[in-house]
Amino acid sequence: MIQISQDAIAERFMRYVRIDTQSDPNSQTHPTTEKQKNLSRLLCQELKELGLTQVETDDYGYVYATIPSNSDKKKVPAICFCAHVDTAPDCSGTNVKPILHRSYDGTDIHFPDDSNLILSPTISTYLNEHINSHIITASGLTLLGSDDKAGVAAIMQAAIFLLQNPTIKHGDIKIAFTPDEEVGQGTAKIDMQKIGASFGYTMDGGEAGSLEDETFSADAAIINVYGVITHPGYAKNKLVNALKVAGAILDALPKNEFSPETTEGMQGFVHPTSISGISEKATLQFIVRDFTLEGLAAHHRRLQQIAADTVAKFPGATMDYTEVEQYRNMKEMLNLHPHVAEYAAEAIQRTGFAVKKESIRGGTDGSRLSYMGMPCPNIYTGMQNIHSKLEWIGTRDLAKAAETIVHLSMVWEEKS
Repeated sequence: MIQISQDAIAERFMRYVRIDTQSDPNSQTHPTTEKQKNLSRLLCQELKELGLTQVETDDYGYVYATIPSNSDKKKVPAICFCAHVDTAPDCSGTNVKPILHRSYDGTDIHFPDDSNLILSPTISTYLNEHINSHIITASGLTLLGSDDKAGVAAIMQAAIFLLQNPTIKHGDIKIAFTPDEEVGQGTAKIDMQKIGASFGYTMDGGEAGSLEDETFSADAAIINVYGVITHPGYAKNKLVNALKVAGAILDALPKNEFSPETTEGMQGFVHPTSISGISEKATLQFIVRDFTLEGLAAHHRRLQQIAADTVAKFPGATMDYTEVEQYRNMKEMLNLHPHVAEYAAEAIQRTGFAVKKESIRGGTDGSRLSYMGMPCPNIYTGMQNIHSKLEWIGTRDLAKAAETIVHLSMVWEEKS
């Protein structure tokens, strides 16, 4: 029987979340923050102590390791389990104080470091599935960091279980821990040869049983607006302020559609993320998202037309529009290898959960890895309310995520 100790994995997880690994979207270095390497070095040390092979961490903060095959079969494809060490810049990750709430009783949870903060099962309804089970929160001042230290802990605990139970047959299992996923740089410096796997799985999902094999396709859009500059004291009928033109472009965006706050499900969106500049030149940055490339292209055309029509109202002003590819829908690659998600679904079912096939309104390292030669769907860890002070996770889900890794390793061996 495959059973991971909830207490053991909770202790491991709480130890990891105390390490500040917040990434920085404004940094141009790799990794974007040096402190991410503190967890990478610890994981590297622990993997070596466990007896894994090919264990290393590099200057960029990536960690690589292998659990060698113990299968009697000649050909079992190497598979990789991947998680990211960084936490989101949306909320502080400094001095995280995890709290284990044993046998949660179903009532509102109050936080010791912020008396105004309340985690309520009437709003976070998934809490109702964890009554009489243990859950973990932070103390009210920071995020918890389950995104994605839950994935890190699940992979580490599964590795320990496999090493302690050599009768469980599996092929080569590769482990990869990445930095900077939260700022879109999770695969920027990854070494696919060091991973050496044919297929992979990111452990970076939410509710127990969820299996995500589809993500947004994603681009950035950059609009540079050029005004007409002159001395403001003598500017009448001459000055065209680029900042005002940029503001007019934002104001011209649709109010009831086309944006994250007005879309859901399989609907894409365009989202302004920053505005900067001076009266001579202003820059607007957007993220553009859709599940299809056709939809993505349509969003670009519409945004560019809105901007061009607006700029035309300001004689003398000009603009340029640049598209920057970010990542693509993993579904395109996974459709070529349907057994990768099918095996994951079987492993989830073996843990006792119903499979919840979902599409991610975002992306993971798996999006890019799928296009780098390693088709890579995303599997649950149990994380909830991520990137916020109300973040929490159930130890049941966390342990089951580790069990799913073990079952999935077995499925690959059995079906090879």
